[in-house]
Amino acid sequence: MSIISSVFIATSLDGFIARKNGDLDWLDKANQLVPEGTDLGFETFMNSVDTMIIGRKTYEKVLSFGLWPYGDKPVIVLSRNKVEIPSHLTESVYGSSETPKELCKRLSSEGVKRLYIDGGYTIQQFLAEDLIDDITITTIPVILGEGIPLFNGAKRDILLKHVKTISFDFGFVQTTYRVIKNSLKYKFSDVLKLS
Repeated sequence: MSIISSVFIATSLDGFIARKNGDLDWLDKANQLVPEGTDLGFETFMNSVDTMIIGRKTYEKVLSFGLWPYGDKPVIVLSRNKVEIPSHLTESVYGSSETPKELCKRLSSEGVKRLYIDGGYTIQQFLAEDLIDDITITTIPVILGEGIPLFNGAKRDILLKHVKTISFDFGFVQTTYRVIKNSLKYKFSDVLKLS
């Protein structure tokens, strides 16, 4: 499979992507610190992506914002159940009950080159099937104490190679990692030698 799957997400310092009830108020408050016109590389990232894959809960949360933020970028919502799509989004948003592996195989055969994977459970599913290639995490300087974790219930170690870290004057720290496929074959010392 020649398709690349990427994660671009924000977490609290203690690794949560939302409060237990899914609330993102802490992220909204933190975003008030970001100077106008600064997007932390998100637009460049989105321009490099062909298709976005999100979980149902993430999809429903984004719908609740009112304004759809992804324009006409194709978005696939992973769900075992039928996904209700508003009429104004039926040209770009689709539901799928495929496994991550099935979906990647199909999209690769259709010529898709890069996927944006979003939503805690969806990211965990793709990681479990060794389908994530790189992860960019923007750490927000807040400790929530509890919430929905980005990484939860991994059945094995997943090794990462540090690519870069950028710190911003307003307190955010953004780190990019390459995911080491077939991590069980490697030791930490091996990762440093990988190009």
